[in-house]
Amino acid sequence: MSATADDQRLEVGQEVARRTFSVHRADLVRYAGASGDFNPIHWSERTAVGVGLPGVIAHGMFTMALAGRVVQDWCGGDPGRVASFGVRFTKPVVVAPVDASPASSPVVAEAPGLPVASSWGAPSPGV
Repeated sequence: MSATADDQRLEVGQEVARRTFSVHRADLVRYAGASGDFNPIHWSERTAVGVGLPGVIAHGMFTMALAGRVVQDWCGGDPGRVASFGVRFTKPVVVAPVDASPASSPVVAEAPGLPVASSWGAPSPGV
């Protein structure tokens, strides 16, 4: 179990939390409706593959929001304790089709560790 913001003094680059999320295509549909981002690479396999992606990918800002949950939880669940938040997108989160075979499972988006980005301890994920 990870320590919380109150449990430790932080150093720049220190990992503070780790969590895994399952991402389904239905999540992408809901996010598209909320954000207004209906880019077909987030719902059409044909379009995504046609532009060189390995398949339908999750919205970057959706994956950032998942990382934000980890930061908020690490800060005791109080979003007011998060002074700023930023990410670096290093690879797309490819999401399996809704009609995938039972042997395949939803993709897992992993927050590999949330390093501290500044010397005063404001956490920022490196997802």
